[in-house]
Amino acid sequence: MSPSIQPFFDPVTGTVSYVLSDPVSRMAAVIDPVLDYAPASGRTDTSSADRILGYLHDQQLTQQWILETHAHADHLSAAAYLRQRAGGHIAIGASIRQVQGVFKKLYNLGADFQADGSQFDQLFADGDTFMIGTLQARALFVPGHTPADMAYQAGDAVFTGDTLFMPDVGTARTDFPGGDARTLYRSIQRLLALPDATRLFACHDYPPDTRPAAWESSVAQHKAHNIHVRDGITEDAFVALRQARDATLDAPTLILPALQVNIRAGQLPPAEDNGTSYLKIPLNALSSAPAGTQAPR
Repeated sequence: MSPSIQPFFDPVTGTVSYVLSDPVSRMAAVIDPVLDYAPASGRTDTSSADRILGYLHDQQLTQQWILETHAHADHLSAAAYLRQRAGGHIAIGASIRQVQGVFKKLYNLGADFQADGSQFDQLFADGDTFMIGTLQARALFVPGHTPADMAYQAGDAVFTGDTLFMPDVGTARTDFPGGDARTLYRSIQRLLALPDATRLFACHDYPPDTRPAAWESSVAQHKAHNIHVRDGITEDAFVALRQARDATLDAPTLILPALQVNIRAGQLPPAEDNGTSYLKIPLNALSSAPAGTQAPR
């Protein structure tokens, strides 16, 4: 039986979260949930996550998993909030340890922060299988955008994270720490080797003015039309294209707030002695592209 898939689009960050559920058992996995964050005021809000909780309640679904495709740089994760409210296990790829190590140094987090993935309930290796009710799902290691990206497959559906966007948008940037354009190309070829009818669900959409936001495509559509990796584009050509574009991109607006939350599985930094949590902003620590755009692709 095919899984049931319900998308939730956040127009502020361009993020698409999903509820993937088993119609038989009514068990569900939430993929890449968003914690709303206003950088001007430093306030968080759970409106986006509450929409997901409302859907779970209305559909009488039990949250079994909260799946992160990677440690996002463009939004804060609501994983910890969803687990607190509805249970389940937070999971991510095992290479999150590498990402934690990089950002532990950037934020100077000290000995109290363990860069061992222990903030998450489950660390997946490539090919690991797990159950969502009676549905078998599989974790697919697809590094390149970051060194820790995972896609998740259930039936004929694959949730690609930032590995692939819609065909007319292309692929994600590879200039984050540990990212690599050649690695991303090879990860994408792994996805495009799946059957042509395989449904691919993107984690983001940044639509051109000619269409509304969208998030579902197919392997066949990407092979025919993806502006970066369609059939006939070689690895070397992709690497040259990707690196040239990445050189024009500025850092995402929320990268510094987001990463210090997302490497903690969506937990805010520990409160200080006045009861307030603080986000650290390292000054002059990230490289900045010349007069570019903040587009994430």
